[in-house]
Amino acid sequence: MPFSPFSPVPAQWCRSAALVALALGLGGCANFAGIGPKARMTEPQALGLGSTSTQAAPASTVAAGPAPASVMASPPWWTRFGDAQLDALVQQALQNHPNLRIAQARVARAQALSDTIASTELPNVSGSVDATRQRFSANSIYPPPLAGGVYDTANAQITAGYEFDLFGKNRAALDAALGQVRAAQADAQAAELLLATQVTRSYFTLLRINALQALAQRNLAQREQLLTLVQSRLAAGLDSPTELRSSEASLPEIRQYAESLREQAALARNALAALTGQPLGLQDLQAGTLSRIKPQTIPSAVPLDLLANRPDVAAARARVEAGLSEVDVAKAQFYPNINLVAFAGFNSIGFGNISKAGSEQWGVGPAVRLPIFGGGRLRAQLKGRAADVDVAVEQYNALVIEAVREVADQITTLQSIARQSQEQQAGLAAAQTLQDIAAQRFAAGLSSRASVLNSQSAVLSQERQAIELAARTLDAQALLLRATGGSVLAP
Repeated sequence: MPFSPFSPVPAQWCRSAALVALALGLGGCANFAGIGPKARMTEPQALGLGSTSTQAAPASTVAAGPAPASVMASPPWWTRFGDAQLDALVQQALQNHPNLRIAQARVARAQALSDTIASTELPNVSGSVDATRQRFSANSIYPPPLAGGVYDTANAQITAGYEFDLFGKNRAALDAALGQVRAAQADAQAAELLLATQVTRSYFTLLRINALQALAQRNLAQREQLLTLVQSRLAAGLDSPTELRSSEASLPEIRQYAESLREQAALARNALAALTGQPLGLQDLQAGTLSRIKPQTIPSAVPLDLLANRPDVAAARARVEAGLSEVDVAKAQFYPNINLVAFAGFNSIGFGNISKAGSEQWGVGPAVRLPIFGGGRLRAQLKGRAADVDVAVEQYNALVIEAVREVADQITTLQSIARQSQEQQAGLAAAQTLQDIAAQRFAAGLSSRASVLNSQSAVLSQERQAIELAARTLDAQALLLRATGGSVLAP
């Protein structure tokens, strides 16, 4: 009899509805009271960065944060130094280094997992066709003539199933997977940032060594001139052999220092070659000069959002968010699973009978699974997920503190170098003045050539300090840019 709104409800439907209602009612008795994350997230404001707020957010109230801006954003941060060769080296590194491809593969794996979990929100439909030749037991449920006989069986069927996500388990699992995707993306960006910083610092190191090499050559030339002068004066009886030995003794030390600089330059090129994926391919690299690099302005304060956009901080926050979703998944395990399963197809004994009338079969009905007693397994599982969140929160807190320290260290270093540079410039000016006086006295016949060369050595020493301070400034600025997530610092 066809069903109509005025027909009596079939008894089996009433029983199914009663079972579902009972399951829902028992689900309301799920007990996970007192289990949850305990750690609290320390926001950067609480550390005095651009805000006087000292409130720390509990882990349970964390909202999904935006993905950090890629270090490949236009224009990239390293281009602010104004060196085309540095730009090319960083681009080569970002294209060729295996570590970045590993990070990208991890992003793809996390994305695939989230796609798999997302598929649970859609109906699942499958089809099957079976053909079997079977002997039916004579001592089982099969009646004659099947009992004890050998027959062919055929089955063609389509099965559909759908899980009702009434308690948000699938949604929470998807949120957790998406959180892991965001964390993997941020990790990949952190790898980009680290690699770009390593290339930039290695390049600046090479520039420093090149400048020191040029200075060492000048120093060697001056010492050789002084040696020649002493030899002439000794021949004229104006100097002693002791003075000659003293002049000769300084040359091996200077030559040894020049050789050590050549070694350092080769090692710096090797490091750049490895970072850019070109092993031993940069031996002839002609780097620019320190004076051509554009120094950056030191900010008076670091805006809060710069630290929030650091890829590693964003990754840590994404893992906290994913962990909170995992807690929701564990809580949903206390509630019943409700599935609707339906199938339709054909079944027959004898292959030729499957298409005949009467071979049709179908079925539909709910499936309810409710945890009643598991020996505390679900509560233990929830405690484990909550503990994982506490670990992720404390890792985030430690990372924020470390990020603040890194920024503070680099700003302190840059401010100190600026003060040292002022003193060094004063010392250089004084040494140059003494050099000018010595040159004038020598021109007037009031002093020897040796005094002129010695005054030149003092100037070279000051110039060496200037090179070291300039290189340290660029290195600290690169580290500061990394500490702020590759963000462009405002003057």
